[in-house]
Amino acid sequence: MVDADIDGDPLWLATAYIPGPTLAARLAARGAMDESQLRALAAALAEALESIHSCGLVHRDLKPGNIIMAEDGPRVLDFGIARAVESTRLTATGTAFGTPGFLAPEQALGHDVTGAADVFALGAVLVAAAGGSAWGEGTPMGLMYRSVHEPPNMSAVPAGLVDLVAACLAKDPAARPTPTRLLDLLTGAPQEPAGSAGPSYAPTLAAPAPPTTPSHSPATSSPAPSTPAHMPPPPAAPPHIPYGFGPPIPYGALEARLADREARVVVNATGVILEVAGVAADFEWAEVAGVVRTPSTRGSRLTVTVRLWDGGEYSCELNARRSARLAEWIAQLDHVLGQYLAGR
Repeated sequence: MVDADIDGDPLWLATAYIPGPTLAARLAARGAMDESQLRALAAALAEALESIHSCGLVHRDLKPGNIIMAEDGPRVLDFGIARAVESTRLTATGTAFGTPGFLAPEQALGHDVTGAADVFALGAVLVAAAGGSAWGEGTPMGLMYRSVHEPPNMSAVPAGLVDLVAACLAKDPAARPTPTRLLDLLTGAPQEPAGSAGPSYAPTLAAPAPPTTPSHSPATSSPAPSTPAHMPPPPAAPPHIPYGFGPPIPYGALEARLADREARVVVNATGVILEVAGVAADFEWAEVAGVVRTPSTRGSRLTVTVRLWDGGEYSCELNARRSARLAEWIAQLDHVLGQYLAGR
């Protein structure tokens, strides 16, 4: 949605137009996908579900007809029966909403529905994209019965994806992988050991004293934040690396580069660069009071905030898409910021 007026007469909303056929139309026109295409589709849909669930929503009707094959990748649409996770379920006991053949067992039975139902539907979508049908053909009641009581037919699924699709189609919602875990499996990210997700708080790295050189701020700034907390310097004293208009930056200077499709954060010997939608803001270390990185409590998003000595505060949000990548970003940022801030 790009705009809306809920108080207008009439009420209205506007959504972005995404050109492209639905996945159902693409399969009808070009046939089944091969394994590499299925992996790309699965990763894109897992990323979409991760974003949907991070907003506290369950789609509840993921199917080939609700997926647009846009030029820049698949898009999930049609939230006509989506429901907030915190809300009571939309259906009465014994009544199912959704599309038979893609309904999770708990949906077919009219039970409470969580994001695991969307993962089940993703598994059924992958079977369909491979040229098969998880529950065969027949009446809606027959399809729902088989989804509850019978194993799926995955004969069309490439061998390399059978285990992943089978996990998505597990009868028990708790046995299905999360969208983030699916992304890790599909992209080959190493499994994180237990307890390695990192702290949920947002450590702040700050310089010990204000600079003596004059500073400037971009045209717009937010209200002055409170004084950033200090962190102890790292065990090994970092080398002094020049910045700004001083001597040339040494070759191979420590640097962190984080980027998603729309935003970018660069931390190097010169300072910090925040870029959103092609618009970049550069901050030299002389004007930076501190840098805060804040991981989201849901999903795999990371917000990097630059606080200036003049009170300005600027933020950039990145989507790591996978929990493993988020952990890597945090570790990389902490190390690089510790070198450039704690060592001054």
